[in-house]
Amino acid sequence: MSSEQTPHEITLLIRSGCHLCQAAKEILDEVTAKLGYSWSGIDIDQDPILLARHSEEVPVLMIDGKVRDFWVIDPARLESLLSS
Repeated sequence: MSSEQTPHEITLLIRSGCHLCQAAKEILDEVTAKLGYSWSGIDIDQDPILLARHSEEVPVLMIDGKVRDFWVIDPARLESLLSS
């Protein structure tokens, strides 16, 4: 992350046993490491509100509190979102 960039809050909504979630974690690890960001994961099975809202969409990528992608995270799109 350059000194000119504002840090982004990056959150991935996941569920245990989700193969798409595992793939999304790997993409987030790769892209955020490249750009100098960190991210956090939230297991929606532990939050009834998130579970009700996103149970059919996981993984869900949120950047700065907004849903930006779900199901499959595209590395190039993620990098572009974080670089803007």
